[in-house]
Amino acid sequence: MARSVADAAALLTVLAGYDPDDPATEPMKSQTSLDYTQFLDRDGLRGVRIGVMRQQAGFHDEVDALFDRAIITLRARGAIIVDPADIPTQGKFDADEQTILLYEFKDGINRYLANRGATPGTLADLIAFNNNEHEREMPIFAQDLFVKAEAKGPLTDKDYVEARERAKRLAGVDGIDAALAKDHLDVLIAPTMGAAWITDWVNGDHFLGGGVSSAPAVAGYPHITVPMGLVRGLPVGLSLVGTAWSESKLIAYAYAFEQASHSRVPPHFATSIP
Repeated sequence: MARSVADAAALLTVLAGYDPDDPATEPMKSQTSLDYTQFLDRDGLRGVRIGVMRQQAGFHDEVDALFDRAIITLRARGAIIVDPADIPTQGKFDADEQTILLYEFKDGINRYLANRGATPGTLADLIAFNNNEHEREMPIFAQDLFVKAEAKGPLTDKDYVEARERAKRLAGVDGIDAALAKDHLDVLIAPTMGAAWITDWVNGDHFLGGGVSSAPAVAGYPHITVPMGLVRGLPVGLSLVGTAWSESKLIAYAYAFEQASHSRVPPHFATSIP
């Protein structure tokens, strides 16, 4: 998260690379580091084939209006628009995604707590502490995800291994890659999400739609979002999703859109929103 695409590129230059504690970075072990700021190109959209994920839109009229305006800007900057261009497997990996989240949360939080060398030292300890301090720690919400995660086994469990392989394939090769290949596309776009909602303590979140981040997150593919306007004072973003290791291209596309649209509005602390 950064103020601009240029700032994000500068941060990625520092952050990207091989980490022996992160198996996902193994492919980068033999790669030389990149300066991602070199891909900031105001003319980066010319000739780029962009697919519109219409299945991720249509949930809010004002968001749709900003999305359509963004498409006009992309086309004006030389992009070739293919509309629609949806991910064929969207929604088919949701159950596996939840399973993976629970397994990996338990593994990750236990390793984190163990490295701290303090109490609580495990997820089970956290659950017990929250139960003992119920009125103070959980006056509104419970810890159902903690409990579900604690019930899972290690990352060697067959259920986890199969869910991870299946989800990555459905979101990646059979999902994002398939959508890109079908129409010879360079990138997919969609509204990132709707405007922020007020959390209802009784009925929970009022999520209207969007959620384009799921497929790239599960596949492990890059996803960048840039401002595309305001809905009654609340910001909404334009998401650009690519195949594996396409960060440099996404930075060029996002930067060119950002520089053409000037949609970012500096945040301020309003006392209320009508």
